Amino acid sequence: MQLREGEQIIKVFHHHPTPFVYDVFKVILGSFPFFLLLFLFTPILSVKWVVILYLMVFALFALVLTYVALIYWLDKLIITNQRIIHIDWKYLTVRDESEAFLRDIQDVQTEEKGILSRFWVFDYGLLRLDTPSSYVTIEFFHAPDPENIRKHIFSLKQQ
Repeated sequence: MQLREGEQIIKVFHHHPTPFVYDVFKVILGSFPFFLLLFLFTPILSVKWVVILYLMVFALFALVLTYVALIYWLDKLIITNQRIIHIDWKYLTVRDESEAFLRDIQDVQTEEKGILSRFWVFDYGLLRLDTPSSYVTIEFFHAPDPENIRKHIFSLKQQ
């Protein structure tokens, strides 16, 4: 992403941390069967192999957790004084970059978790930006306080 002449970054939004905590729990639950199998096979293996296998499973768990964290925290929504840019990392080697000029935005839709969104822990949702084209330009999942982002975009658009 490169800024254009006279363009300034106003605000950068990352995903809300609560869905990331859910993803970490999924990774922990996914690693649990491997540690359980190692625990069950401990009596028939030598101490050396038990330590090596535990380290290997832990290293694999740490790599998966690091991968999930990087993908989750590299995604961002950048609001500048001219446009809105969404950088969405699919994998560590593949990213999708979408942009919409502020003057082209026709509609900003938000979806939140209902009454639970009153609490900061659950105040996240979907932010969808529509432009005159026939498809949705930007969808930012797990946006922190999407209603506030929507208000911020409309206030910039009116300036």
